[in-house]
Amino acid sequence: MLYIVPTPVGNMEDMTLRAIRILKEVDLVLAEDTRTSGILLKHFDIHNQLMSHHKFNEHGTSATIVNRLLAGENVALISDAGTPGISDPGFFLVREAVRAGVEVQTLPGATAFVPALVSSGLPCDRFAFEGFLPQKKGRKTKLESLQAEERTMIFYESPYRLVKTLQQFAEVFGAERQVSVCREISKIHEESVRGTLAEVIAHFTEHEPRGEIVIVLQGRSEK
Repeated sequence: MLYIVPTPVGNMEDMTLRAIRILKEVDLVLAEDTRTSGILLKHFDIHNQLMSHHKFNEHGTSATIVNRLLAGENVALISDAGTPGISDPGFFLVREAVRAGVEVQTLPGATAFVPALVSSGLPCDRFAFEGFLPQKKGRKTKLESLQAEERTMIFYESPYRLVKTLQQFAEVFGAERQVSVCREISKIHEESVRGTLAEVIAHFTEHEPRGEIVIVLQGRSEK
């Protein structure tokens, strides 16, 4: 069995009892960064073998992992924070495991964009998760392709590029488009800043953004 195990994006109390049990019971834990995950496992008194599995080596290690799964081992995959596969390594291994006939179970748990979306005040019955935009090549084309999107849109961004990204949004979608910027989800300084793009740009121009960022952007009005 391959288990996909979410880990807290901030507050350690967001770790589920089932996740702790699985990480104790499996034969191997795959971690995006063994140093970061080592702290997590130590916190929950989990003593298990850790193996590095990240975006730079996943194509090389996945075949070995699938062979271990086919041999009868149970393996758990975790990322530094949140649910693996959501803007984190995970998709490639899951695809290879499924192709090999290995059973895959994903545990419910922490994912940054869900609380940001639900608390945004924007429609969350239908939404488009876009994750990180291309940093350079293809960025403008990607944004222009979303001009007609009527669903609420969700983006991940670093604090260093936040204001520039919001300014680009204003150019493409209009400065009056509603947006919610949620940062430091599940941490002590969690904050949601809501308003028009113009208003939120003004806020973060005056107050330097810090921490992990989720942008929730209103879709185009059907009118």
